[in-house]
Amino acid sequence: MLNVLKKNKDSCNVFYGINSGNYGFLMNKFSINKTLKNLKKGKKFIISPLEMFVKRKDGLTKSAIAINEVSILRQSRQAATISIRNGTKYIIRKLVADGVLVSTPAGSTAYNLSVHGPILNLDSKKLSISPISPFRPRRWKGKVISENSVIRIKNLDLSKRPISATADNYQVKNIKEVIIKIKKKIKINLLYDSNNSLQKKIKLEQSRKETSYK
Repeated sequence: MLNVLKKNKDSCNVFYGINSGNYGFLMNKFSINKTLKNLKKGKKFIISPLEMFVKRKDGLTKSAIAINEVSILRQSRQAATISIRNGTKYIIRKLVADGVLVSTPAGSTAYNLSVHGPILNLDSKKLSISPISPFRPRRWKGKVISENSVIRIKNLDLSKRPISATADNYQVKNIKEVIIKIKKKIKINLLYDSNNSLQKKIKLEQSRKETSYK
């Protein structure tokens, strides 16, 4: 679904995904008898993706969009050492961690939720910044910021602690700095069953209790 949406990001079409696998949060339930009926009564949501601009260690630049999240991850056995700014203002001057996620509301129930990031309402106009296994400061929980923010993440130790940046499933290695912001010019139209909209799915996740395993 993510690949289809990104390949057709400039299309005015409305996309209705049907889940034929396991979870498929952005998808609708498969129904032999009700698919056409659900399509006619579907509820439309419009989302805008993140856009990342990456400067690599060798000076080359790359860009990509992400429907769910941009993830910054360590490439070696040593933790990443990064700084995070919103424009010119520091969110955190030095974070030592396995990485960090910048998530959209639509993606906040995906990888972001797995690293204990907050679930964002679709209409929240917010982005989530969530650390992955933070070491210093150990108790830093991340930050929720405006969707109008321009996030700058810099590698503070290029020689010893290489990191990568991944927009959903597109990865760039050995990055020096990445700039992340909402690409508001791109409007993606998603259609959901009226009784199982994306907003309802998000609210269900917000109220869901963790299952304990012994």
